[in-house]
Order: sequence, then structure tokens, then C-alpha cells
Amino acid sequence: RNGPNPQFDPLTRYHVFDGDGMVHAVRLSDGRASYHNRYVESKGLLIERREGEALFGGLSEFRMPPEELLAEAGMMKNTANTNIVKHAGRLLALMEAGKPIEMSNELATRGEWDFAGALIGPMTAHPKEDPETGELLFFGYSPFPPYLRFHQADASGTLINSVEINLPNPVMMHDFAVSRRHVVFFDLPAVFDLDAMLTGGAAIEWAPENGARIGVLDRQALELGVRWIEVDPFYVFHFLNAYDDGDNVVVEGCRSDRLNVSFGDDTVGDTVRPSLHRWRINPQAGTVSEEMLDDRAADFPRINDAFAGLKSRYGYLGHTRSWQEDEVVFDGVTRHDLQEGTSVTHIYGDHSVCGEAVFAADPDRTEEDAGWLLNIVSDQNSTESALVILDAQEMTEVGRVHLPRRVPFGFHGNWVAQD
Repeated sequence: RNGPNPQFDPLTRYHVFDGDGMVHAVRLSDGRASYHNRYVESKGLLIERREGEALFGGLSEFRMPPEELLAEAGMMKNTANTNIVKHAGRLLALMEAGKPIEMSNELATRGEWDFAGALIGPMTAHPKEDPETGELLFFGYSPFPPYLRFHQADASGTLINSVEINLPNPVMMHDFAVSRRHVVFFDLPAVFDLDAMLTGGAAIEWAPENGARIGVLDRQALELGVRWIEVDPFYVFHFLNAYDDGDNVVVEGCRSDRLNVSFGDDTVGDTVRPSLHRWRINPQAGTVSEEMLDDRAADFPRINDAFAGLKSRYGYLGHTRSWQEDEVVFDGVTRHDLQEGTSVTHIYGDHSVCGEAVFAADPDRTEEDAGWLLNIVSDQNSTESALVILDAQEMTEVGRVHLPRRVPFGFHGNWVAQD
């Protein structure tokens, strides 16, 4: 599990996305558990250690590092603090504004990985692995043209396709959706403001006057480009899944009316609360319909990854007891039966705070929901943290690994089988 944990006092006003990446690993083997953590030792962090202080600004208040360090570290520190995935034998720590940083199985930092020189630009923190082909599909966005690139790596980790996609504006695109036949991009009006950023302002602004679009790319005909359909503005940080249904692509994710994390915008209220929605997109007809599946605030959606790109019945979302612009507290997980339209919620405790629940499939069973939900849970009134294990079918706790120290709040992670 990966998340931000600043090693030095921030140089400027701190944003939760700014902290140095710290990876936490719990290993289960032969009836025992072990835990360890390591910082992602990025170039920027190593320079800061050498100098003994923070040298980089962040999203809320950017500041250029000293001129003599620009060539060594670049304008922005690659914190690799958002997610960690394994593909083609490589463990990759990710943040969307930089290259992947490879880690060893013992969490030692090996350095930035650019797919043997083939990757141009950054890589999203939310790549999608096709469970049938083993391909890794991902994109990278940039505040400089071209604003968006789509990439395909085969099961061996070789980058086999890169496609530039024209956007009218540089936007923050945190996630995307992939079905077996299509890739779906949401071009939403969270826009980079380079002038404001370079003068110490917020890097991103909400600009609904720019409009919004949903684009569909055929995985088997990349040369045809993206078919765009205009929609009313909204925002999505995370998608649950996507699947093909005849001529339609169905996408499920957590929608809010506007950007739902503060980037210097003082507007607060219900419009920033994401909730589970479904979009039915017909690229040939140029139509999109939208449906709310649950009106409760929720995010961090996950499924059994064996069903990625297929119609999945079950989705697991982080439950919140508080969702305000200055405070988001996840304290449980809700299992949605997307077929029956029902849900069951497990709350970890009255004073608990947790991250994203990760699905670990039972290797001896084939049902979609046969497995466990793993989450690192902390007690807000103490220094205690634990890996809590739920039965994904019963939504009851079946195990708890008490960790030797408090684990700071983090973002995303994954379960990796030992083989």
C-alpha cells in the first residue's frame, strides 16, 4: 500500500498529494505475518536528504527548486506516492506527474523505469491490467502539448503502442476506464493554470465553462482515434469498472458535480461529494446516459480484478463518516450488488480511519465474490494500526494483523500472490 508521508517539514502550504511516497508491505506466509515500510527514494527526496530540508513546492503552492538543482531533479519532485502495482515482474510505485519508480520485493528503490526508453512523458497512477492478455494499459497527461498519450505494454512489459490524443486544454485526468474492446477517457474541466502555478498559486482550477467530453477508443483500431461525446461538466477521480454491452460501453465510477479536492478553490458543499454512478455510452450514436446508483458519499472503488473489463456483479467502495472539503474520513467498506441494487456496509470501528479495501481472490474458488477484503485501519484515538481482513461474501472480520507502528493515511495498493 502506498501513500504520502513527507520526510521534511513542507516548504510551502501542504497538499495531501505532496508527501513523499512510502510503501507499506504486509507479508502472509505459513500462518505468520511480517510488516515493513520504505520510502520511495526519488531523485528529489535524495537531494533533500543531502541538503537536510524540503526544496520543492506542491500542488497548493508551487515553488521552483534552487536553479542549481533543476538539471539534477527537475521542476517537480516525483514522489511516486499514489499507487503501487506489479506487472511483468516489476513492482512500480506511481504518481501521475512522473515516470514509474521501480521497487524491489524488499522495497528498495531501483530508480525510474521508462520501459527501456520507450515511454515518453509521465504515467498515470491507475493503469489497467487485462486479466486475459496480461497487457498493461495506461495513459499519461501533461500541462504541455501533447496533453494526453495512451500506451499499451504487452505481458512481458514491452511498450508496444503509444498514441497521442488531442485535447483542447491541459486537464488533470486521474483515472480512466477500460473494457475488453474499448478505452474510455473523461475530458473534464479540471484545468492546469501554469501562470498561476509558476507564481505560487494553485496548479489546477475548476473551469466548467470549458465544457466536458467522454471519449471512446477502440482497442483493436487505435488508428481510428477517439470518438468524443459532449456532456455537462462533472468530475470523477476513480472508476470502478467498464464493460461492453452490445454497441454500448458501460462505465461505473464515483461522480461529483465538480472537482472534489481543494486546489485553492474556496467553494465547499454537497457538490464535491462523489457517489456511485453508471454511464452508458454509445460511440456510434454519440449518446451518453447517466444513472446514480447510490446517493451516499463514497470513493476508492475496487472489484475482483479477474473481472476487470467484464460485467462485474460486485463492487467495493470506501464508506465515509465525514466528507467535507477540509476533512474526508473513510471508516469502512460497502459491498454493492450491482445486479440486485443492494448493499452491505462494514464499519471498522467508531474511531477508525482506513484507506482503500483491496480484493484478494480465493485461489480455490471461482465465484466472483469468493475472497477477502484487505485494508490498513488506524485508530484515531491511539497510535494503533492493523491490516484488517474481511470475508468478502459475508462482510465480516475474519482476521487482523496488529502492526508495530501507526501507518499514516494512504491511497492505493494491491494484493500480490507470492508466485
